[in-house]
Amino acid sequence: MTDPNKPDEPALDDDWAAAMAEQTSASSTSVEDDPWAAALAEQAEAAPQVTHTPASDSVFKPLDKGAPNGTMRDLEMIMNIPVKLTVELGRTRITIKQLLELAQGSVVELEGLAGEPMDILINGYLIAQGEVVVVDDKYGIRITEIITPSERVQKLNR
Repeated sequence: MTDPNKPDEPALDDDWAAAMAEQTSASSTSVEDDPWAAALAEQAEAAPQVTHTPASDSVFKPLDKGAPNGTMRDLEMIMNIPVKLTVELGRTRITIKQLLELAQGSVVELEGLAGEPMDILINGYLIAQGEVVVVDDKYGIRITEIITPSERVQKLNR
């Protein structure tokens, strides 16, 4: 369609028709003319045929739901895995300047209050709270509360 205000310009419909005709004639080329098509065909021929076979019982042990002895044996495997237990008195935030001013005998004020239960962490995750005890001139911790999963989420928000 030609624009009546610009009679000297060729019609846009004619340009589109010519481009579509050119594309149609180019798409009818053979695989030998198109290097990408040839490479994809070659790759498809060279790809190994994969067949899926189910794993046998020798690869994976069958899961026995009614075997309590197997469960105990599985638990015994993890009983000797070491974990890091940390007891946290409290936390605070200080500036680098305050950190550099620390010396022997300096007192750092913590957010925790005196007499407040201390957090017991396993591998950095809060699992319980407890209080300090002294047994034979050694410090220890008495667990006073095990943290439930919902309480753990609330503690993360503080």
